[in-house]
Amino acid sequence: MANIKSAKKRVITSAKRALRNKSAKSAVKTSIKKVYAAIDANDKSAAEDALKKAIGEMEKAGSKGLYHKGTVSRKVSRLTKAVNKLG
Repeated sequence: MANIKSAKKRVITSAKRALRNKSAKSAVKTSIKKVYAAIDANDKSAAEDALKKAIGEMEKAGSKGLYHKGTVSRKVSRLTKAVNKLG
């Protein structure tokens, strides 16, 4: 454990941020799973709704620096492509 006051504060704030980041990443993963679940169920309207929510989650996480801009673009592109294949 840290002895210096600023180091103690750094440990606490880092833990808070890690928890927030973990929560946001988990939300993104859950939203992606919902899109794929709708695709597997062959439900295009549910997949499109889930896709809109998932894109919003990913863009939000990307703007906060949790994901690189290219990573967000790649994930959005692959999800959109999968939903568009439903026909």
